[in-house]
Amino acid sequence: MTKPRVLISDKMDPNAARIFEEKGCDVDVITGETPEQLIARIGEYDGLAIRSSTKVTKAILDAATNLKVIGRAGIGVDNVDIPYASGKGVVVMNTPFGNSITTAEHAIALMFALARQIPEANAQTQAGLWPKNGFMGVEVTGKTLGLIGAGNIGSIVASRALGLKMKVVAYDPFLTPERAIEMGVEKADLDTLLAKADFITLHTPLTSETKNILSRENLGKTKKGVRIINCARGGLIDEAALKDLMDAGHIAGAALDVFETEPAKESPLFGTPNFICTPHLGASTTEAQVNVALQVAEQMAEFLTTGGVTNALNMPSLSAEEAPKLKPYMALAERLGSLVGQLAHDNLTKIAIEVEGAAAQLNQKPITGAVLAGLMKQYSQTVNMVNAPFLAKERGLDVREVRHDREGIYHTMVRVTVGTAQGDRSVAGTLFGNGDPRLVEIFGIGIEADLAGDMLYIVNTDAPGFIGSIGTLLGKAGINIGTFHLGRREAGGEAVLLLSVDSPVTEAVLAEARTVPGVRTVRALKFS
Repeated sequence: MTKPRVLISDKMDPNAARIFEEKGCDVDVITGETPEQLIARIGEYDGLAIRSSTKVTKAILDAATNLKVIGRAGIGVDNVDIPYASGKGVVVMNTPFGNSITTAEHAIALMFALARQIPEANAQTQAGLWPKNGFMGVEVTGKTLGLIGAGNIGSIVASRALGLKMKVVAYDPFLTPERAIEMGVEKADLDTLLAKADFITLHTPLTSETKNILSRENLGKTKKGVRIINCARGGLIDEAALKDLMDAGHIAGAALDVFETEPAKESPLFGTPNFICTPHLGASTTEAQVNVALQVAEQMAEFLTTGGVTNALNMPSLSAEEAPKLKPYMALAERLGSLVGQLAHDNLTKIAIEVEGAAAQLNQKPITGAVLAGLMKQYSQTVNMVNAPFLAKERGLDVREVRHDREGIYHTMVRVTVGTAQGDRSVAGTLFGNGDPRLVEIFGIGIEADLAGDMLYIVNTDAPGFIGSIGTLLGKAGINIGTFHLGRREAGGEAVLLLSVDSPVTEAVLAEARTVPGVRTVRALKFS
């Protein structure tokens, strides 16, 4: 049997090559090639191991006629065209947890540097000024650390901060009260955290939900004298507002390892007193680079030799026999998870995935993974059906799988129920004869709808003329309606309206829709 061939095209720890060989792969280490050279070579290989230098473009993927897997030693996969790779049947893997400790330690280091103004004191001392009386720092002992994001890295930062005798307040929509107790932190909403924290550190991915989470408005809600650290992603903080509030004396200091635009060759923050910056060094330690190299080699070799899948960004963990049967169910499950993620995503405590009828005869794990991926993709760009269960467990989310052998109204059905502070919220869907997924129930109201593209979700009081009012409002805004889907509990009672639209609904239109008589809730939805 021919051994799988792997190309390592970026510099990484030499032990990665050893692992490939020990696992039964032939490996070549050829770094620093031009795109044209890589295009000429890549057709020979089954696997491609990279870091950040190699850009896996459409041209390279077109030339990679034998390629089965791309492994990124690290988290970010901006240098890989994942949709095109998926179309080519190439699995894309990363190592999302290999540099967690390193990034957490960098955040703690920046916190100390801010507290004692170490960079400025160092610069002046080396300039021969001996500014002993020019710097008055603060202790971290007894101070409150506000943690935005309590996942893998955030939880490590929390444990280190507690060891420093700090108090930790955490904001994370997926952090359960039980997990907060286990971590030794206080679970809080964002406004409470902003008001309490002496230091704030961010550990959340950049998504539509988290972009500018520290906006000008939210920065203004912080405690006077707060110090802010960001080792996560650029774009989480309004950098211009941060500069203004530092100049005004409201924010005592800030330390950024990441910027909205990188490389950050210029910034309004440069030169600001009590501002510290580093060039995206969160993962830059010897140990972290060794870890991610060894992990990507283990994962790729496992896939190439046994078919095992770990940390894949574009496929679930499936056997060849299961995949065709489960594919339509996973599409349905992902959309149901995305729906509850967009409508009931805050303060989740539990989630139950129920299958009945034909669905109950299948492997439920991929269905559960698809639900969780849909639910959590609002907050993470790297979540997938493989790592979503791990991320849910990490945040203390109680996940239950329920199987009913009975067949109800529909020959097959998947139901997703989440526990929130307002009670349980449930959605359900089925597959039509051609395998198309279809929503059949939302929060206890029967409604048949496709979940695709841009949609508008409205809860209203059932009354004559309401649909016409919404149609007129959207028409004036130039938004074309594709389909109407209606459901209600009873005549004159609570009703649900789901509309598919040909263009995204803007915030201005949403605000106007909320003023229509009878409207209780309005949300713009997006399904891939």
